[in-house]
Amino acid sequence: MEANFNMSDLTLEEQELLLGIRKRKEQLLLEIQQLKDEIAEVTSEMEMIDVNDDSKGNPKTKLMSIGRKKFNMDPKKGLEYLIEHGLLHNTPEEVAQFLFKGEGLNKTAIGNYLGERNDFNIDVLKTFVNLHEFTDMILVQALRQFLWSFRLPGEAQKIDRMMECFAQRYCELNPGMFSSTDTCYVLSFAIIMLNTSLHNPSVRDKPNVDQFISMNRGINDGGDLPPDLLTSLFESIKKEPFKIPEDDGNDLMHTFFNPDKEGWLWKQGANKLSGRYRSWRRRWFILNDNCLYYFEYTTDKEPKGIIPLENVQIRDVHDRNKPHCFEIYSASNDIIKACKTDKEGKVVEGKHNVYRMSAATLEEKQEWTKCIKASISEHPVYDMLAQRRKKVTHQK
Repeated sequence: MEANFNMSDLTLEEQELLLGIRKRKEQLLLEIQQLKDEIAEVTSEMEMIDVNDDSKGNPKTKLMSIGRKKFNMDPKKGLEYLIEHGLLHNTPEEVAQFLFKGEGLNKTAIGNYLGERNDFNIDVLKTFVNLHEFTDMILVQALRQFLWSFRLPGEAQKIDRMMECFAQRYCELNPGMFSSTDTCYVLSFAIIMLNTSLHNPSVRDKPNVDQFISMNRGINDGGDLPPDLLTSLFESIKKEPFKIPEDDGNDLMHTFFNPDKEGWLWKQGANKLSGRYRSWRRRWFILNDNCLYYFEYTTDKEPKGIIPLENVQIRDVHDRNKPHCFEIYSASNDIIKACKTDKEGKVVEGKHNVYRMSAATLEEKQEWTKCIKASISEHPVYDMLAQRRKKVTHQK
């Protein structure tokens, strides 16, 4: 509230300042209202768009289409919209059926919703998994079906809950296949990692079947699984990799919409193993999902490069040519598993073990290093899996 006083009590300079403040306040309020009106207009236009001719005469189809669009942008708000308009009941069974059918839904959004840690979402996850039929399927076939119905999120805790539910469902439908759900859980992860090792071009040393059998020794409550079973799983993955659901290109948009931090930094040509540096370039950086993305311009839709913040460290450095410098580096001196686009627009693997950046101010540098440190990951999924493997190998 504004204090009660007479303008005549103020000096001429104070009166002018107060009038300027009031005028700016009125201008800001007007601009805010204009923005609200524009947002309401755009929202109204979006909701009036018909997906196809069949929906023009069917209000329910139109509302369902709007609900799906909202879900793909924000799963929680999309479901609230569908429930509010009577298209879904607020029960785990109906929500799980909606996600399981998946018509018009972004599979990344499905995965993010299923991974949320609250009682209702966990109930939806369990119901969703129970809608899958895995009876008499070998484990690889069951995993193919399961991992096609959504995209695994990046957080280790979410993956843990999902794979736990999968293992319970598979063992329930195939009793006697494994001695415990933990065995199924660990073997499922081993298969997923095998898929990556065999079919990711950046992995040079491809495992063979003997190595796969060796790495899974002792996981069956301290005992070994039949070699014939592990061999058949290996051959299935070697012959046909998992098909990962491809969404409509909105994944990066969702990533960049609410970043942990963003801003301009100067980036030096990375330190190659030869030790040579290249020139400095100003880049727009976005930090999110344990990755550092950099762009040439803020309007670019695709990043020039991506630096995964896994098994790396950050340190302050002095550079005689640039102030406020810091480096992201590989503590083991290995190549950081980054990627970038070359001059022809092709995505190529990075071959650097150090990335040096320079901020405009000391405060900006400190904020960037703080945020990057908080985002650095040391393969949490692998740590989690190692703990579970240790648990099952000691159960005798």
